[in-house]
Amino acid sequence: MTLVWKVMAGGPLLTLSLALVVLWAEVQGNGEGKKGVSGSSTVYLSQDRDIWRPLIHTTVNISEINSIKSSFQLRTFDSEGTIFYGDTKNGEDWFVLSLKDGIPLMQISKGDILISVAGGPKLNDGKWHTLEVSNHGKFVILEVDGSEGVTVGMHSKQTEEDISGELRLALGGILIKKEKMIIQYEPQMDGCVRKGNWLNLSTPWDIEVEGLWPCYQNIRPGSYFSGKGLAVFNTSVFLTDEDDGLKIELWSDFTQMDGTILSIKAPGQDLMFTLVANNNTKVVTFALGENKINMKSTLRGLLMHFEKDSLRLHADESELERTDSIMPVNHPGYLTAWREGRLTVGGLLGDGEDNVGSQFLTGCLGKIQIQEKDLDLDLAVKHMSISSHSCPA
Repeated sequence: MTLVWKVMAGGPLLTLSLALVVLWAEVQGNGEGKKGVSGSSTVYLSQDRDIWRPLIHTTVNISEINSIKSSFQLRTFDSEGTIFYGDTKNGEDWFVLSLKDGIPLMQISKGDILISVAGGPKLNDGKWHTLEVSNHGKFVILEVDGSEGVTVGMHSKQTEEDISGELRLALGGILIKKEKMIIQYEPQMDGCVRKGNWLNLSTPWDIEVEGLWPCYQNIRPGSYFSGKGLAVFNTSVFLTDEDDGLKIELWSDFTQMDGTILSIKAPGQDLMFTLVANNNTKVVTFALGENKINMKSTLRGLLMHFEKDSLRLHADESELERTDSIMPVNHPGYLTAWREGRLTVGGLLGDGEDNVGSQFLTGCLGKIQIQEKDLDLDLAVKHMSISSHSCPA
């Protein structure tokens, strides 16, 4: 199995069991064999599916539209992903609203015009924000929390024609090829949309999944693991230096975690190291081969520094207590595992393709850094039960 920096689509994934949820509207049949929900439903955008595929969508006749505005509320800690999409002429003219670097990004195609505009405040602060998109002749306006965020003006030399036919709307995905957009971005968003009023339409939206996953009622930053799966990176994507080694740093409430937090394994070799939390013994254990270091689960942060011939652990247990440990390493070349192995977050990776993993983590990892850079789990091959940017509070 080859592992690359993208999210896994498909596979025997399990439905995420979420506590502290916002109840969503009951799913009803729409008479066409598909399930439908109200456009005002609360929708978790990162639900299991192909990452570019819409979660819910609707199609209406343009003659039925009597409003130029769509409004909704968005909440996320994620800095990047698709929010909603709309098109006419079966995708010839289209509109995409997303986040990139936490800032709203609008991309519009109309006739011979292709526009991309980003602006407004950063929205990935974990608070509910009200967004309104409206069309005023040659202008498309995005308002955020009642203030104008972005205005896009469009003018074409082509003759204006009356718009007719159907209009399609979609949440969490797009209905065109991603290559048509000017700005490429990671589409999956760990976020929620609610209270949508889409062009004042009452038509039920079609669901292309078994049912909508609910959203946490309250969230905090971090990566949440429900005990159902793990995230996997090729270690070759992390730049290492034989002299400086490699640093992994974690911040979290380790007392609330149980299971394997991190592990590294190279093909054909035994596990290089594991970091495991035991909620029964209240101990966090670091193991490098047969050598082990036990730490109190009350620690707040942990720095693991893999050097050429030794390993250094710096454990912050409180503001006044810090523990430093040094573990000699008998193989000076052990850092080569970082070039050929796999780093797993949230469990142990199995040896075969059918063995998807074991000893999965339950709990919230507040922050992960490798080489002093934040680790984005959206760039891993990961189980869809993992929330990359938010944990229940």
